[in-house]
Amino acid sequence: MMNYPLLLTDFMLRAALYYPNKEIVSIYPAETFRYGYGDWFRRVCKLAHALDAWGIRKGDRVASFALNNHRHLELYFGVPGMGGVLHTLNIRLSQENLIYIINHAEDRIIFLDEDVFFLLEPVADRLKTVKLYVIMSQTGKMPQTKLAPAVLYEDFIRDFPERYDFSVDRDENEPCLICYTSATTGDPKGVVYSHRGLVLHTYAVAATLGALESDCTLHIVPMFHANAWGAPFVSVMLGMKQVLPGRQILDMKSLCKIIADERVTFSCGVPTIWMMMYNYLEGGGEHDFSSVRNFYSGGSALPVHLMEAFEKKYHVSMAQGYGATETSPLVTLSGTKSYMEGLSVDEKIRFKATAGVPVPGLQVKIMTTEGKEARMNGEDMGEILVRGPWIASEYYRDPETSGRVFKDGWFRTGDIGTMDSEGYISLVDRVKDMIKSAGEWISSIDLENTIMQYPKVLEAAVIGIPHDKWQERPCACVVPRPEHAGKMTKDEIISFLEGKVAKWWLPDEVVFLKEIPKTSVGKFSKKELRKIVYPMLNVKAFGS
Repeated sequence: MMNYPLLLTDFMLRAALYYPNKEIVSIYPAETFRYGYGDWFRRVCKLAHALDAWGIRKGDRVASFALNNHRHLELYFGVPGMGGVLHTLNIRLSQENLIYIINHAEDRIIFLDEDVFFLLEPVADRLKTVKLYVIMSQTGKMPQTKLAPAVLYEDFIRDFPERYDFSVDRDENEPCLICYTSATTGDPKGVVYSHRGLVLHTYAVAATLGALESDCTLHIVPMFHANAWGAPFVSVMLGMKQVLPGRQILDMKSLCKIIADERVTFSCGVPTIWMMMYNYLEGGGEHDFSSVRNFYSGGSALPVHLMEAFEKKYHVSMAQGYGATETSPLVTLSGTKSYMEGLSVDEKIRFKATAGVPVPGLQVKIMTTEGKEARMNGEDMGEILVRGPWIASEYYRDPETSGRVFKDGWFRTGDIGTMDSEGYISLVDRVKDMIKSAGEWISSIDLENTIMQYPKVLEAAVIGIPHDKWQERPCACVVPRPEHAGKMTKDEIISFLEGKVAKWWLPDEVVFLKEIPKTSVGKFSKKELRKIVYPMLNVKAFGS
């Protein structure tokens, strides 16, 4: 067989050659911008030339600080296409985290959206390696900014040719993107992706999702998070229509209108998004989901009642995946097998509500605390370990942490799970969020999902609180729906849980909050939640 390199540029070249008129749609406040893959490719070429001219060389880091829009998609291919490494900066990180990762990655240029550039202004004087800021403006106007030197994106690429030689002999193992974890503990950790890894990940995602050229994907997952779950690469590879919603990601009325108007067939998002959409729909929000084949959820467990509502009431098939920044990110995807077609809707949802089955190309095992591989019985719990061609083997410039997390050729995810006889993995909890009471484990995820089945509850998160006798006990942190705020009681929650969970799982405390703090990627932040709840209950953190 030919020794042919696996490069992201092949996807771009294919789309430009065979699907030049397929649409890329970018939604801005004042307009909807449309162009085809042919025009997109010509602008990617101009971008590659501009980066060359500015002195970016193979391996140099070029950062994006941007929403989901067409210029960000140009960066996704233009930077790695010319040999650079695209560093997707999470716009929701704290200032200290941003300073750390920009300096740690040694970014040379940062491309910033006009909607979010001001978030970097307060820290610019502490960024040691950045030499240029490029403002991506749809209005065509340079905003007043303290960032310097700064240039408009259109001016940055304007005078360069619309053809670029991407045929340079390049090693498929060269880095192309870098993304940092969201720092739930310690400093963010950098994960470097290779062309080979992302190409193979793209093949696996496309095959597992059953993606088609005729599909239209709506990019809800932020493009700064874990390669937007691979959706831009799959879309370009197949020549699919893409819709990039920009600031409208959190506006459910706008998202539902986009889905209807653009005839979206699938989209991916975290549970927070689907909760917001469900609440909008339940409030009588207008929608037309007749074009939708699937919604996919990931990032954390999707409450079963949400999946049931979308499937039964709104007739949209939902499935969920599991992965991490370190895994590019897809590891598993839920769904039913062909011989399960005769099952009832409820029985199918039971399988779809799991994390799913490992996707082709990866090996996954579950290791118990005794160091043995767990049996496929749906009961034996252990840490999920993964290995494969798109799984990271180390953190960028962090050998100490790498030695603990990547060991003996496996990535230790820090997630606790089970695997049943069909290969379906169910997440039990994060290692650090498991609650150990009297020597027995309690799953905060299972408790949360059960509490959120109560119609009066909007959100719920469960944390452990120290206990003199039992070591640790669960505390339920509940956000009531607006019409029930101030009216719910602890006894009401406990009464609902009785008979649904083991008696010793019942929370010792129930705290009612206005909102659950979330991480930069929309997950419940148990770390911040403990800071809020422990003082309320007058309890001390472990070890204090």
